[in-house]
Amino acid sequence: MSTTSTDPIADMLSRIRNAIAVRKNEITLPHSNIKQAVAELLKENNFIDGVQVDDATIGKKMTLSLFPEDSNARITEIVRLSKPGRRHYVNSQAIPVVMRGRGLVIVSTSKGLMTGAAAKQAKIGGELICKVY
Repeated sequence: MSTTSTDPIADMLSRIRNAIAVRKNEITLPHSNIKQAVAELLKENNFIDGVQVDDATIGKKMTLSLFPEDSNARITEIVRLSKPGRRHYVNSQAIPVVMRGRGLVIVSTSKGLMTGAAAKQAKIGGELICKVY
């Protein structure tokens, strides 16, 4: 089976959703810089516990610690907003607020990946990657 995907971010989000559904607290997936940036934002905002990149001879792997043992996952829902066939771009005023501020929107801007709140504060629009709560 090939590990390549037409939408690697959607693949990563599906792996996170599936792991939470079966109460698996750690997942391993192929590494890419954008997936690592999304995972780092999730870690900074306390949705996952850790991100670790393992160097291998053939390809890098990334391991995500979703939640500690004997506790519940902090992610209730994680959804891909912009898809390869239908990109979703917004200006800074149109960035959505998720669950009245308890959730998170990840936006790809000209300054890199950032949360929706940080993009609004910097008055930068961009492509909506995903929403998490």
